[in-house]
Amino acid sequence: MENPQSQDDGPRYAWRDLLQRWSDEWLDPVLHEQERAEPFPDEVRSARWLGATGATSKDLSTLEQRLGTALPPSYRHFLLTSNGWLNTTQNIHRILSAQEIGWTRDLDPELVASWTEDMQLRVSDEEYFLYGEGQAPTTLRPEYLRHTLKISHTPNATDVYLLNPCVLTPDGEWEAWYLAHWLPGAVRYPSFWDLMNDEYRDFRDEQ
Repeated sequence: MENPQSQDDGPRYAWRDLLQRWSDEWLDPVLHEQERAEPFPDEVRSARWLGATGATSKDLSTLEQRLGTALPPSYRHFLLTSNGWLNTTQNIHRILSAQEIGWTRDLDPELVASWTEDMQLRVSDEEYFLYGEGQAPTTLRPEYLRHTLKISHTPNATDVYLLNPCVLTPDGEWEAWYLAHWLPGAVRYPSFWDLMNDEYRDFRDEQ
């Protein structure tokens, strides 16, 4: 396993607050819901919540046993808050529940093959462990892809959220990828929490 530079811990994992703000703004018919090809179901709009009931500790223990590994902390806390999620942006249709996620090589072998066949990328640590505005989407390591966890689904699209256990922070977070062919490559973050906060900022910028 590889470790990037230490990250500022600060206040973390305030999922309920973040996801409630996200829900309220998505469901505002003036701001966003009218942009969707299909409106959110009535029960979602009534509840003002794009998520689900949180997973139980038993659900997560079952998942970790199935995967053969412990989940990264911020993603684990996310599932305890909401076991799955509807749209984060127009490009990500659904974040999968604990019962649905799995290794990318099992759920989407064609995606793995498309990025790893004949790939000869050589990325230095200096390039790879640069996060934020200076990062280039092409500075990914395709050899990591088959080891990633696929946690989202968008029909007929290549946009996907992945968690990469090959790169760990000192506090056990897995690197998080937003992978898409149109980038081309992936935007990478030190954790799922960082990815989701950046996705929320992008969502707000679209208003």
